[in-house]
Amino acid sequence: MKTMRELSKPLAGLKVLDLSRVLAGPWCTQQLADLGAEVIKIERPGRGDDTRAWGPPWLDGVGTASGTSPESGAGMKESAYFLSANRGKRSVAIDLSTARGQELVRRMAAKADVLIENFKVGGLAAYGLDYASLQRLKPDLIYCSITGFGQDGPYAGRAGYDFLIQGMGGLMSLTGAPDAQGGEPMKVGVAITDIFTGLYAANAILAALRRRDATGEGGYIDMALLDVQVGVLANQALNYLTSGQTPQRMGNAHPNIVPYQAFAAADGHLIVTVGNDSQFRHLCEALGEPAWAVDPRFATNAQRVAHREVLVALLEARLIARPRDEWLALLEAHGVPCGPINTLDQVFDDPQVRHRGMSHESAMEDGRRARLVGNPITLDGCRMTSPQSPPRLGEHTACVLREWLALDAEALADLRRDGAIA
Repeated sequence: MKTMRELSKPLAGLKVLDLSRVLAGPWCTQQLADLGAEVIKIERPGRGDDTRAWGPPWLDGVGTASGTSPESGAGMKESAYFLSANRGKRSVAIDLSTARGQELVRRMAAKADVLIENFKVGGLAAYGLDYASLQRLKPDLIYCSITGFGQDGPYAGRAGYDFLIQGMGGLMSLTGAPDAQGGEPMKVGVAITDIFTGLYAANAILAALRRRDATGEGGYIDMALLDVQVGVLANQALNYLTSGQTPQRMGNAHPNIVPYQAFAAADGHLIVTVGNDSQFRHLCEALGEPAWAVDPRFATNAQRVAHREVLVALLEARLIARPRDEWLALLEAHGVPCGPINTLDQVFDDPQVRHRGMSHESAMEDGRRARLVGNPITLDGCRMTSPQSPPRLGEHTACVLREWLALDAEALADLRRDGAIA
């Protein structure tokens, strides 16, 4: 597979000013950086993005996770959380609470194509960095705000966090073991609403840029985590809107397809995902029960859903009799979609994951090496992952301000004395 250096980057020349923190905004800008945009991350001097302190683990001197303090050694160390969402960016430390810091960002916004922020609703207006102020300065600016609940409505003033939104947006009512099994609602194991919001924001930005190219108009994008969470309820939302019946937690079972869940084998668990009647026939053949495929209770998916409990009990009794890997080999040979439930060490040692290059090492500017996850997009055989490592706090302040605003050493020193930059 080619590297980014071997292919022209599709967003090369695009300038992005990133005033966001934590995950949804940084995930969006990391996506843009991976695709070739120049992303400048504006951070608070001395503290930076909140996730810099979200550890352990931290990146130590040789690129491995450690439990040491982020303040040990020279400068602030990076948390694994921060590293996950900030490759490909340059960090500029500017104090937005100062008038001169605000002016620097306004001047940079005038040279940017895109600005992204996730301050509370109205939070940047006092600094003259809201959309209305910057749109007057640069009419073709694409400005994206990411909040928990959007710019209007009864919840607009509330802070929004992924866990909270997974609950309010219905995802947790669908996740976890059924009530009858003593289960409780569970969140997804990663901040999936933040990640979806970042991806939707990147999509919206690219659409707005396409319109700008055609019309010369900028635009304002209002992204809300709650909107996104409701939007990605997908088939479960339509199950409710179509039937009027509220979906319940089903553990690993699927509301619309049977069998499509995890099963216990003699020594562990495997996943069976039968997506059509043909695959069900193959499953029955593999299990030595071809008659199940023509049983009127099981012959079609609709019938299997209606007789879910009976069929699942039959499958459980067969699958518990042999070890997991024996079943996986047999089912694979019969063309039945199946797989293991891997831990993360197994994921990154998986031959397909290794072949696809979904993990790579990146050299930090100070010589440390970080093991990072690749971007899943490939274009013309090239993995769209920025080779530039996540930045240290304020690492690029001087060079970016020289490049973007033509500030000389004397001007930079004066800004440091005044506390506007670190």
